[in-house]
Amino acid sequence: MSTSIEPVSPPPTAADLAGLGALLRDAVEGGASVGFMLPLPDAEVTVYWTSVYAEVGSGSRILLAAREAGRIVGSVQLALAGKPNALHRAEVQKLLVQRTHRGRGLGTALLQAAEAAARAGQRSLLVLDTSATGNALGLYSRCGYTRAGVIPRYARDPDGPFIDTVIYYKELARP
Repeated sequence: MSTSIEPVSPPPTAADLAGLGALLRDAVEGGASVGFMLPLPDAEVTVYWTSVYAEVGSGSRILLAAREAGRIVGSVQLALAGKPNALHRAEVQKLLVQRTHRGRGLGTALLQAAEAAARAGQRSLLVLDTSATGNALGLYSRCGYTRAGVIPRYARDPDGPFIDTVIYYKELARP
């Protein structure tokens, strides 16, 4: 089945909110350290995605969704730095792929789409952080990101234990 990646903009449709909510829930229940703890209340998921859409609407965030047969199966976000001395950079956040769709290159495709969106917005430096024990470490290395270091006990896994976080960056070729 064909998968497309496209920007998502406000206002959110009910189907997109449900799809993004299911995607986030799948990630957290699968052990991804993406800022949420278990159990994950529905209201918290709704508030989160509503705030993301508000930031997309204000121009401070880009949200990309991967769709298969119209259904959201992955997403990634770019938080655009807004300070005058930082307008060249963005932070890659919440690269999520449904567990049923992993291992198909969708994470790479989402990351490449985020990089293309960053270039289109004149952003030449991307930064990100990820769990030192997470599934994405190999992905970031394969996609040319440079490991800058590790911060011990930076966050918690959804079920509670502290985890180390790895910081990566990538300088994008300028158009």
